Amino acid sequence: MDDPRRHAPATLRNREPILAALRQFLPSSGTVLEIASGSGEHAVFFAASLAGITWQPSDRGAAARASVDAHAADAALPNLLPALELNVTAAAWPISRADALLCCNMIHIAPWAATLGLMAGAARVLAQGAPLMLYGPFIQAGVPTAYSNDDFDADLRRRDPEWGLRDLDAVAATARGFTLDAIIPMPSNNLFVVFRRA
Repeated sequence: MDDPRRHAPATLRNREPILAALRQFLPSSGTVLEIASGSGEHAVFFAASLAGITWQPSDRGAAARASVDAHAADAALPNLLPALELNVTAAAWPISRADALLCCNMIHIAPWAATLGLMAGAARVLAQGAPLMLYGPFIQAGVPTAYSNDDFDADLRRRDPEWGLRDLDAVAATARGFTLDAIIPMPSNNLFVVFRRA
């Protein structure tokens, strides 16, 4: 039988910086909804590091959810829930309330409709003051884009014309019902961006 566990090498490089940022903005307890959990390695690491938090992974892909659940079974963490099937563009999500939302490395490898769906869904499930946290590469007005990010953007657009690095101002404009709380530079020319539900 094939092993369903996937491995994303970047996870080992970015998980510590992301965890440090999460510690600044997460409540001491509650449920974090992770959108597009991918391999599940982040979910396991963050749940293990944040014992007071209930971690709810999700992904639209069946193979990704199988990987998440396989990694979770290995870790056997009481605060890590089974992965939900969640398509951000759906009018209703399979979870009605969360205390925080994290989305890493999704919006640049998905059509723009996914960003719109993410923001609309986050507005439905997050209470006032709750953080919506995004991690990944962005284009910022007035900030030179790193050559590596330019190359990455071109490669993404070659693979799918609907993909590509997003302008942070354009992303923020879709965050109706949120205020921009923080923009934290991260390693490898990424950003950790925090919105708060108004």
